[in-house]
Amino acid sequence: MSTATRTPEKPENPENPEKTAEQGSTTPAWAVVTLREVMVKMRDRTYLISTLVTMVLIVGSVLFSGYMSSRASDFTVAVTDSAGSEIITGADAVGQENDGNTSFEVRTADSEDAALQLVRDEEADAALLRGEEGTWTLTGREDIDAELRGPVADALTSYVISTNAAAAGTTAEELTAGSKLDEALLEGDAENSSVASAVGFVFSFLFYMATIIFGMAIATSVLEEKQNRVVEILATAIPIRQLLYGKVAGNTVLAIIQLALYAGAALLAMNLTGTAETLGFIIPVSGWFLVFFLVGFLILAAGWAMLGSMASRSEDLNSSSTPVMAVIMAALFAGIFAKGQLLVLASFVPVISSVAMPIRMLSTEVPLWQSLASLVLALAAAYGLLSFSARIYRRAVMQSGGSLTLRKAMKLEE
Repeated sequence: MSTATRTPEKPENPENPEKTAEQGSTTPAWAVVTLREVMVKMRDRTYLISTLVTMVLIVGSVLFSGYMSSRASDFTVAVTDSAGSEIITGADAVGQENDGNTSFEVRTADSEDAALQLVRDEEADAALLRGEEGTWTLTGREDIDAELRGPVADALTSYVISTNAAAAGTTAEELTAGSKLDEALLEGDAENSSVASAVGFVFSFLFYMATIIFGMAIATSVLEEKQNRVVEILATAIPIRQLLYGKVAGNTVLAIIQLALYAGAALLAMNLTGTAETLGFIIPVSGWFLVFFLVGFLILAAGWAMLGSMASRSEDLNSSSTPVMAVIMAALFAGIFAKGQLLVLASFVPVISSVAMPIRMLSTEVPLWQSLASLVLALAAAYGLLSFSARIYRRAVMQSGGSLTLRKAMKLEE
């Protein structure tokens, strides 16, 4: 089967086609294409609904998490003696010290059977009973809540240590002196480490979703214009390179807008729950993430456009997108699982650095020169791949009759 090639009409000024395309207009051709890409997407009902639904889910998840973390837990524990009452009183102190939302109430019963009956009748959440050998048993009806079990266990340990220390003629403080274990980090902040892990996952997932959704949209748009020969008409009006740049820029703008909407929704929800102040250290890193996201997305967008130009049908995209998907997956896994020196190395690899470098900044102090060096490497990769993709795009997008490999596309004449 031969490959049919249609040559578009040449611009009036073959020596400078970009000048011809822009005669009579001060707007660059790529900017017109960018605006067209944005406006078409903004009129897409599916895109608007999915964005709105995602924003609602983000707000809902943040509000639900804030509600669950601030929800007060009140437990009633049945006991039969003063020792049990003292332990439950200590558990109440532990609950207030831990989160301030967990409290315990003592319910005194005349016997063990009466205490267990209170649990069966759901008048008590559990019963704390001491056996004949001095062992303690916490009995629940069907299960024992972890928020109940933990403080009671801690209070029981403190009570037993104090009792045994008094019997030995000493105090609990003297008996446990030097047993407290403190934690410290040579780099980073221990209090922010858990939050940084969660935010790092969010950064990685947002980059993963945006590059797939908008990247595939670029490839599909290029393929559709190639299939219905719209690109041949466009080629007579604007340079092919400008068409590519406009598509990449337009979808990059859409991705940034969507990220901004998601971030705004999350920030609004955190303000409503009163947790925004505790996440203030994320704001500077979020700015860096936006910069690295922009550069990494440009690299991948160029790759998606190149794949679309070499394909002849949608099935070709599924089979040829493996290299791009592998890079996206590598960035996702690096952002979630990379630690130590592996994370440092990943933060200097273009595309992967889009999530690796901001995550490094969350957990430790990164020298400014390293951040700038990583950004320069990513910019160089973006420029190089955009230039290479433009060459392949100009050669392959006008071809019909079958899909092209990268080697075949490089052998075609522009």
